[in-house]
Amino acid sequence: MNTTAIACLVFVCCFGAALAGLYLRLPNHHLEADSKDTVRLVMGLIATMAALVLSLLISSANSCYHTQAAELQQMSADITQLDRMLVLYGPQTQEIRALLQLAVTAAHQRVWHPDDSQRLNLDPASGRAQTDAFYAKLQNLVPKTAAQSRAQDAAWQLTASLVRMQLLMYQQLYGSVSWPLLAVLIFWVSVLFRGFGLIARSNITVIVTVTVGTISVAGAIFLILELNHPYSGFIRLSDAPIRAALAGMDR
Repeated sequence: MNTTAIACLVFVCCFGAALAGLYLRLPNHHLEADSKDTVRLVMGLIATMAALVLSLLISSANSCYHTQAAELQQMSADITQLDRMLVLYGPQTQEIRALLQLAVTAAHQRVWHPDDSQRLNLDPASGRAQTDAFYAKLQNLVPKTAAQSRAQDAAWQLTASLVRMQLLMYQQLYGSVSWPLLAVLIFWVSVLFRGFGLIARSNITVIVTVTVGTISVAGAIFLILELNHPYSGFIRLSDAPIRAALAGMDR
């Protein structure tokens, strides 16, 4: 989905509606004071509804973005703690730690690939083979002391937590934007700008004001769509937490 293209489409719809209203030649009796008052009242109603829906969508998108950021930080902390538990278990876990590092590196490359032309891959099933190999190695450990047993139990719990978190983050990426609600919002703001054009006379001040207003609305829609896709686009989440976890494994 191209968020820039959708934002441009919103701008064209709103600005085109405003121009259509400005240059529509209405009969004089349609421009009487009573008619203008009625138009202003309806525009006020539509503006209120549009503002409420717009604020709701921005709040929802912002919540989605920050939820993903918090879960990414939690995942990074769990990865670091899991690696630490394997270190505490003993030198027998060197191969398991290598598998863990390989799996985390592969997941990092699928999401934050250095080459932007590569397709983003957030599906947890893509790394299932590496995860299964890690499970098998961890299961084959035979603890000989109480400390090793506790470290293995903690590793199992952290591994299960990481898998659940990954699946949850993947599921949260879909269905966060209500497209029917967004379509209705675009219709409302287009009608609103059409109404502005109907009761205003065409001059440079009105054109500039309408342009600023349509850019603002298009920018808000762009922001909503970008925040709802935190791993792509211009406002993408930083990979700093995962890079920090990988750096900790090398020490």
